[in-house]
Amino acid sequence: MSKIAVLGAGSWGIALAKLLYNNGNEVTVWSALEDEIKMLSEKREHVDKLPGVKLPDEMIFTSSLKDAVEGREVLIMAVPSPFVKSTSASLKEFYKEDQVIVNVAKGIEGDTLMTLSEVIEREIPGSTVAVLSGPSHAEEVGRGIPTTIVVATKKKETAMFLQNLFMSEVFRVYTSPDVKGVEIGAALKNVIALAAGIADGLGYGDNTKAALITRGMAEISRLGKAMGGRPETFYGLSGIGDLIVTCASMHSRNRRAGMLLAQGKTLAEAQAEIKMVIEGANCAKAAKVLAEKYGVSMPIVEEVNKILYENKSAKDVCNDLMLRDARIEIKTAEWQ
Repeated sequence: MSKIAVLGAGSWGIALAKLLYNNGNEVTVWSALEDEIKMLSEKREHVDKLPGVKLPDEMIFTSSLKDAVEGREVLIMAVPSPFVKSTSASLKEFYKEDQVIVNVAKGIEGDTLMTLSEVIEREIPGSTVAVLSGPSHAEEVGRGIPTTIVVATKKKETAMFLQNLFMSEVFRVYTSPDVKGVEIGAALKNVIALAAGIADGLGYGDNTKAALITRGMAEISRLGKAMGGRPETFYGLSGIGDLIVTCASMHSRNRRAGMLLAQGKTLAEAQAEIKMVIEGANCAKAAKVLAEKYGVSMPIVEEVNKILYENKSAKDVCNDLMLRDARIEIKTAEWQ
């Protein structure tokens, strides 16, 4: 049995807390929101973000970061990506060098273009950080529906420890040394999911969705490889696996946000209706800057930015993507 703190009481944090408790661990959940802690303590359920998923009486809920992390072996960083920096800065005071931080948020820091594990390492020098990612909607993990995911770390022994910690009959975990690739795939798939939702909102069909997933994966892998990720990572669980589920499922807040944008709603209106952080919108700007920095072509990402921040219509975006200059899909020496 391990003692674990889950930092962040959103849907993903709560789903993982229940999974880890069911695996025989002692679990404490922290939230900075007093009302959220009160609701979880009294109702033993997150009635807003994960209704129907009942939590055990033994699970501890607290708004004290100090109480949450002291004496814990593993700290799960489950706050939304915009709050990873501030939470890490607050955590630094209580962090001990033998604790492992597992980041499960997905995104890129806008001003520095750092991945979230890099943000944690910057805020807590000397920390041991891993990332957990893959096709894993909280709504299904919380209900015990079989899910497969990947944990990436710099040290093999840490990866194996975490693999055993999370693994169960409903949660299969693979390991990877490619932290950078896993994080890039996790962050950028949310931008492509916005595009998929926009296509759905316009009434387009399966052909369009398949095209967006395929060409979106091409964009993600081009940038990821340019940044040092391993090619095979982008065709694994945290790449194509996560991209498929995020583009296809109504559990996906990014897809739902895209549908609202296609209906003419602003980003702020879509955010208000979904009532959760739309990670793809936060990541889109950073992805565009990274594409320019590394000289990588990412037309879908570029057009999503125009919808989000330049008021370009979804219909015009689709037309411009379809009418781009003709391209060859596979470059080969056979054709000179």
